[in-house]
Amino acid sequence: MFKWFADLVTYDILKLQRGAQLSESLNFFIYDVPKIYFLLIVVVFFVAIIRTFLPPERIRKILGHEKEFFGNITAAALGVFTPFCTCSAIPLFIGMLESGVPLGVTMSFLVASPTINEVALILLWGLFGWRVALIYVLSGMLIAIMSGLIIGKLKLEKEVEDFVYNVKPVNSNGEKKLTLKSRLEYSVEYVKEIFLQVWMYVMLGVGLGAIIHGYVPVEFVTTYAGRGNPFAVIIAVIIGVPLYSNAAGTIPVVQALIGKGLQLGTTLAFMMAVTALSLPELIILRKVLKPKLLLTFFGTVALGIIIIGYLFNLVF
Repeated sequence: MFKWFADLVTYDILKLQRGAQLSESLNFFIYDVPKIYFLLIVVVFFVAIIRTFLPPERIRKILGHEKEFFGNITAAALGVFTPFCTCSAIPLFIGMLESGVPLGVTMSFLVASPTINEVALILLWGLFGWRVALIYVLSGMLIAIMSGLIIGKLKLEKEVEDFVYNVKPVNSNGEKKLTLKSRLEYSVEYVKEIFLQVWMYVMLGVGLGAIIHGYVPVEFVTTYAGRGNPFAVIIAVIIGVPLYSNAAGTIPVVQALIGKGLQLGTTLAFMMAVTALSLPELIILRKVLKPKLLLTFFGTVALGIIIIGYLFNLVF
């Protein structure tokens, strides 16, 4: 539906030429903004409904393991099975923090959710075989777990924006005392509160991504991050940061890059930078995280991606 609407506006109403830079950027923007808003509203609503049945004590019990390392693993695994972009994962991230889940554990989820996508996994398996698909999942999980552990050890809870902790709590015995009507009313209010906090950041982020989406060719990456360049992985990450796409959306680019001779580690680093560290994503995250935590998150994940990239270039 969203793609049909974007194509209708771009090519039928505005009569723009398919494949042109301007039309591709505009089509990307018209397609992604309503799609993300829709996902954001739906995800927030269902998260709110679930939260009325899951009091803080139960969420803490699931993810707040005595040994935080196990909580990071659980949160990263949860992120794998929740195929959201970062803006859609933020409501779950907020809900975890509100419930008392440690910051480092929630960060593991926040990294894993946009980075690892089951659609991308299936596409990678079909195009490049099960080994590349397995590498993709394991490396994404490793980055998510280690990033969460590092951020958790730094004790940066005060670097989360205050509104995250000020959202109205759900009754801890919600499943016993809340009626269906009160659950729905709470969920609608929660949607309004979160949406009003992030809607502009979503539009700005997608707008920036749309501009870059239409004007940055694949050849640019292969020219500056090709074989023989010892800084190829770092350059691939730097190039990937300003871009914007979900994991599945990067697969055609990954296929083109590998087809043009880019090494596997460099390509995976580029793909993960686009999905987990994109500049539009950071614009959206800034509404939730204060600058110190945002930069720590960015630096930790970037370092992990770079290490993974060089490691796989050496192995393969």
